Amino acid sequence: MPAVDGGCIATNTITQGLLHNGHEVKVLAISTLKHPADFDKIPQEYIQDTGFETVFMNTAVTPWGAAKSMLLGQSYHINRFISKEFSAKIVEVLQKETFDVIQLESIFVAPYIDTIRKHSQAKIVLRAHNIEHKIWGRFMIHQKSPIKKWLLEKMIRQLRRYEMGVFTKVDGFLAISAPDYNFFHKRFPQLKGNVIPMGINIDHYIIENEYIPTTNPKLFHIGSMNWIPNLEGLEWFFDEVWKTILSRHPGLTFNLAGRGIPKKWQSLNIPNVIVDGEVEDANQYILSKDIMIVPLLSGSGVRIKIIEGMALGKTIITTPIGAEGLEVEHGVNIFIADTPQEFANLIDKCIDNSELCKIIGENARNYVILNHNNEIITQNIISLYEEI
Repeated sequence: MPAVDGGCIATNTITQGLLHNGHEVKVLAISTLKHPADFDKIPQEYIQDTGFETVFMNTAVTPWGAAKSMLLGQSYHINRFISKEFSAKIVEVLQKETFDVIQLESIFVAPYIDTIRKHSQAKIVLRAHNIEHKIWGRFMIHQKSPIKKWLLEKMIRQLRRYEMGVFTKVDGFLAISAPDYNFFHKRFPQLKGNVIPMGINIDHYIIENEYIPTTNPKLFHIGSMNWIPNLEGLEWFFDEVWKTILSRHPGLTFNLAGRGIPKKWQSLNIPNVIVDGEVEDANQYILSKDIMIVPLLSGSGVRIKIIEGMALGKTIITTPIGAEGLEVEHGVNIFIADTPQEFANLIDKCIDNSELCKIIGENARNYVILNHNNEIITQNIISLYEEI
C-alpha cells in the first residue's frame, strides 16, 4: 500500500522487503474515504511490481449500520468491511493466479477467508496490526457517558468474539509486538506465529545535519488524526498538561500535523498551538522540530510514528501505552510519562538540558538501527511462510 499512515507504511515495508528478496507479490487493497487510492500518486514501478488493484468500499459509520449489526449480534467494526464487489475481485484474482501464501492485513479483511479457501489452496497468514478489541476497551475506560459506555461494551464483546474466532481459521499469524504475540500465542498455542516489528530502511531516514541543541525547542505531534486514540490523547494533553507547561515557559510552541485533522481542530483556540495539517514530507517536518509528544491513553500494537521519530534522532515523550511493544528504555532512548505531572516535568527536563535531548536522540536512532532493520524482519517473515 502507498505509505500514507502507520498501517500503510508497515504493509508497504513488508511488500518492498519481499520484492527485494526475489519473491512475487500481488497487492489487492480496499480503497476507502479514509484511505483513498490515488493512482496518480502511486509510483508506476510499484503498480507494475505488485499488480496493485483496489476496490472502493464505503466504510463510513452510520447509526443504522451500527444498530443493525447489534441486533444481529454481529461486530459492526467488521461488518463495515464486507463488500460483494471486493469478494468478487478476490475470486477474479484467484481464478487468474496461484499463490503459496495469502497474507491478510488485519482482521478487517478476515470476512473473506471462506472465499479464499473456496478458490485457493494457499496458506493464509494473518498480520495482526493490533489487538483490536483491546484498543476499544481502553478507549471505553475514559468515556464519561453511561450510554456510550454501555454501547461500547456491547460492541467490544462482539468484536472480541470475532477477533478470537479469526485465529481458528488461519494457518499462521504475525504480531507487531511481543506483548501482542504473547496474548495470541497463549490462547492459540498450536498456531504458528512470529513477532514481526515495524521494519524500516534506515537509508530513508537521513539526518543531514547534526542535531544542534536549542534553548527554545519546538514541541510537536504528527500522526493520523482520524485515529481515535490520537485525538483522545491530544485532548488529554491540552487539557491536563499544556496549561501547566505554558505557565512555566510562555514562549513555548506546539505544532500539530497529520492526515484527517477534524475541522474543529483546524481552528483550535489554544495558546501557542499551531495546526499545520497534512504535510507533504513527514521526515522533513519531524527534522524541523525538536521534541515529539505522543500522549496515547488507548491503543495497542506499535506506534510507527514513534519509530520514525526515533530513526530521525528525535526525543520522544510518550505514555506507557505509547511505548508498548517497543524494547525501549526510559531515560536512555525515550521518555515515558504516566501522569500530567510526569509529562510536565519531563518537558521541563528537556527544555533545561538540551544536551540530554541530543544524547536521547542519538540513542533512539541506534535503537531503531538495531531493532527495526527491515532486511532481518523480512527474513523472519519468509521463515514463517516456509514453516507453514
